Amino acid sequence: MACADDPPFEMPIDGELDLHAFAPRDVVSVVEEYLGECRRRGILRVRIAHGRGKGVQRAAVRQLLRRLDFVVSAEDAPPGAGGWGATLALLRASDHDDRA
Repeated sequence: MACADDPPFEMPIDGELDLHAFAPRDVVSVVEEYLGECRRRGILRVRIAHGRGKGVQRAAVRQLLRRLDFVVSAEDAPPGAGGWGATLALLRASDHDDRA
């Protein structure tokens, strides 16, 4: 259990986001912030593991992805990468890509 004095958890930004560790109420904001950071770093292909279950998290993730103007496409991962328990998103490059 986390304590108020614990340092914040730094999540690796590598194009692979596993939502199993997050509370359902936080999923949409976590995904939105993660995708924004991926774009800033030039990571344009992202795999979001939301699990299979009843499809509630998948639906929330897909709804968010449809709303974000920088998401070019979103589809189920291939069977070896999670199938319908994960979503692959392709992002449009940021206008402020400072990598040279």
